[in-house]
Parts: sequence; C-alpha cells; structure tokens
Amino acid sequence: MIKDKVVIITGASSGIGEATTKLLARKGAKVVLGARREDNLKALAEVIGRDGGQAVYQVLDVTNPAENKAIVKLAKETFGRVDAIFLNAGLMPSSPVSALKTDEWEQMVDVNIKGVLHGVAAVMPEFSAQKSGHILATSSVAGLKAYPNGAVYGGTKWFVRNFMEVLRMESAMEGTNIRTATIYPAAINTELLDTITDKGASDAMRGLYAKFGISPDRIADIVAFALDLPEDTTVNEFTVGPASQPW
Repeated sequence: MIKDKVVIITGASSGIGEATTKLLARKGAKVVLGARREDNLKALAEVIGRDGGQAVYQVLDVTNPAENKAIVKLAKETFGRVDAIFLNAGLMPSSPVSALKTDEWEQMVDVNIKGVLHGVAAVMPEFSAQKSGHILATSSVAGLKAYPNGAVYGGTKWFVRNFMEVLRMESAMEGTNIRTATIYPAAINTELLDTITDKGASDAMRGLYAKFGISPDRIADIVAFALDLPEDTTVNEFTVGPASQPW
C-alpha cells in the first residue's frame, strides 16, 4: 500500500522526480521533496497541498552529507517516520573521454555516486532500527551497457547498479527487511540533456530523444508499482524505455 507511506524524493523539482512526487501524493503518500531549486519545490508542494495531498520540502544538495541527514530529520519530525527514499538526483554531461571535461567528470561522481551514498547513509540507521524500508535509485540503461560519450556517466550508473544489488543482498542476510529497486531508464524526456556541454554529444542525444523520448510519468508508474508491492516481495531491477527505441 502506498497510502500514508512517508517517501523522500531527491531531484524532486523536475522530470522523473516531479512526476513521481505528484503520482505518489495522489495515491496518498506523504512526500518529502529535496532538490536545489527552492522555487520549484515550493510550487510543487503548494500544488500537492491544494489537491489535498501532504508534502514538505527542503533545499537539498545531495553531495552534502549534512543536508541528506537533515531531510531525513525533516521527514521524521513532520510525519513521524520514513518508509522509503527515492534517490533520483543525477547529472548527464556526456562527452568523449578525449574532450577531457574533467570538471564534469567530478560533478557526475559527486552527484551520481556520492549523492546515492549520502542518501543511503542518512536513511540506513532509521531503516535498520525499524527493520523495514525501501531504497529506490535511478540508474540508466547506461548502467547496463556501454555507450560512446558515456564513459564516466555510464561508470557512475554501473556503480549504482552494483551498490544497490549488494545492499539488497546484505539487507536480506542481516534480516533488516530493507528492500531495493534500481531503475534503468532509456530515453525519458527530462532536463537531463541540458547538462550536456559537448556539442557533438548534445546534438546526438537531442536527436535521439526527439525521436524516441517518452514521458517521465512512465518512470513514476514504476516507482509506484515497486512501493505498492507486499512487504515480503522485492523487484530489484526495472529496465524501462520507449517501446520504439532499440536501446
């Protein structure tokens, strides 16, 4: 049951995070929104409130461990507990390795890898103590296979794949009942392409998404499906994309 579950969502201000927030709120979840753009968060929380839902928000830089801990604290102080966290914040400034966009490499590692680690570290004590919890994360089809221009981006998403699978196995071994779900989206229409500064990579990706891209609502549906599963059941991986895209 999704109703009354307390769910933290990172990267909630647009795209997959925004779509997921709206859907879960409509289904009765108590949503806790985190992202860098406060205006977007405020507007989203207000819309949810007007529609009869329950939402609070906090400006969140997932690369900051203290801010990750603070959003877990906000969820507990507002709603009494945390049932799930959707680690969705991410960057995709794709480029060929030879372009040596090393600053962008660092940003991807900080957000796509460390952001996931900090989120898990913030919520794990709660989930371990209550012996329940659900950790969901957005990887990518680039976390399943290699793509030109995606050496570093794909590497960060392969990390998410491995980390989440080991987390699932260890939680089962330790008896903490923490479930995981890793989502591998293909071409989903979000602001992700706006982070690409390499012209060749940008043109290629924009052409791909213009041809195949589908709504982030499709990923929101997957998150809702995972959260609605019985407590004794885990579907740990979802590969999702346009039916017309040969990814």
